[in-house]
Amino acid sequence: MSLYRNFLSVGALTLLSRIAGFARDALMAAVLGTGPAADAFFAAFRFPNLFRRLFAEGAFNTAFVPMFSGALEQDGPDQARLLAARIMSWLVAALVVVTILAEIFMPTILVPFVPGFDDPAKFELTVLLTRIMFPYLMCMSLMAAYGAILNSLGRFFAAAFAPVILNIVNISAMIPLVTFAVQAPADAAVWVAIATMFGGVAQLALVYWSIRRANFVPRFQWPRIDREVRRFWTLAIPAILTGGITQINLFVGTVIASSAAGAIAILNYADRLYQLPLGIIGIAIGTVLLPELSRHLKGNRAAEARASQDQALLVSMLLSMPAAAALVALAEPIVRLLFERGAFTELATIQTANALVAFAVGLPAYVLIRVLQPGYFAREDTMTPTIFAGISAATNIGISLLLFPSLLHVGIAIATSVSAWLNALLLAIFLARRGHFALTASEWRRHLAIIIIACLMGGALYALAQRGAGFLASGQPLLMQAAALASLMLYGVVMYFVLVHFSRVQPLGLLLRRLRRT
Repeated sequence: MSLYRNFLSVGALTLLSRIAGFARDALMAAVLGTGPAADAFFAAFRFPNLFRRLFAEGAFNTAFVPMFSGALEQDGPDQARLLAARIMSWLVAALVVVTILAEIFMPTILVPFVPGFDDPAKFELTVLLTRIMFPYLMCMSLMAAYGAILNSLGRFFAAAFAPVILNIVNISAMIPLVTFAVQAPADAAVWVAIATMFGGVAQLALVYWSIRRANFVPRFQWPRIDREVRRFWTLAIPAILTGGITQINLFVGTVIASSAAGAIAILNYADRLYQLPLGIIGIAIGTVLLPELSRHLKGNRAAEARASQDQALLVSMLLSMPAAAALVALAEPIVRLLFERGAFTELATIQTANALVAFAVGLPAYVLIRVLQPGYFAREDTMTPTIFAGISAATNIGISLLLFPSLLHVGIAIATSVSAWLNALLLAIFLARRGHFALTASEWRRHLAIIIIACLMGGALYALAQRGAGFLASGQPLLMQAAALASLMLYGVVMYFVLVHFSRVQPLGLLLRRLRRT
């Protein structure tokens, strides 16, 4: 299957996951709103996600995928399976220790992360929710590890579809809260936390079933040190630091936002919206590109590796720029349609839309980071991205502290976007200095044209939204808002791709041929 088709398949499944996620978030907004229970739930949910990204999506994938892909390429599947078993044994041991310690010392651990939660009831609810959801870390980390193996084998479906399962479980749990059993927000938050834990188990079961079908289940063993394990930790420790810096970044934002009522929830809802295109484009590209680059480089196919990275860059710009422009132009009607009901007020819509605009400006940068980082990781260089992540995090923290007193949650979103662009710029510059990344004059013109066309499309959408504001206003029937917004989005898609095609930036016939190519 071609690189483009892999992008498309993973992106489509991610889109399905994000659509289900929006349905889940719409129900959650109706049930929890932006009050204390919502702040407590989202703060609690971020905590196991911190360790999941450190151990699984961060260190494990970054260090493991190049090694596993190299073993597949050079030593065959049997040796690759043994390598996976030895390394995963360490992952499981670390997860067990971290989970036990976190459950015991949770009240103490949470204090520095939510200093603004000075209401004892709110803090106690956060502790309870975090204890309920923390074992979710074990399920998600194992799922990510099995998913990394499947992705390296070219099997992308199960790992990409698994998040849909989590959203389905959560939706099923919240429908009774909305329709039948109206509960206090704190009780509803506990209900949703339990459902999240069961959703994690269901995700792990799906991926485990898939890896069994591939006859590639690693047999766990007592952790021991050997040459490959030492090499893994040599690569993984900088990746843990990179993930740690990124998560410190997020938690600093949470710490700062905790001093303003509702800010954590507002940032979470806005984050969910810009995560849709980031997931479809950036995560899909990063998921497919890292094993692709690793296999080419281990097989000494430098030209193919360069071609894969160039294709990934073109796809990322072609899709992320119009997505960012559309989110900026249509932020308020999008937030209103998805969330404004129940406990989610018109004021919350405006606040969330403002944060979404600031996040959307950084969307292309986040996608570029996903494209550029595999150029380091596939060459088993995890230290350089760690340094850049540290610089980015320091910038984010500084700008957040500077802007929060005047701009509140919007200041944190602006800081996030600025730091993302700085990180992407550093990755590109140093990759180019090493001779692993360069754009020709025609490629520069093509990317500049994409930016111009996306801005034209965004301007047109904003003007049309202002003229049709009556159809998108608060209080209008949901179907009318949905129809008006869908019409605007359809117009934007047609306008963008017509201009892209006739400007010869990316002829659509050539794109279709690339999708069919194997």
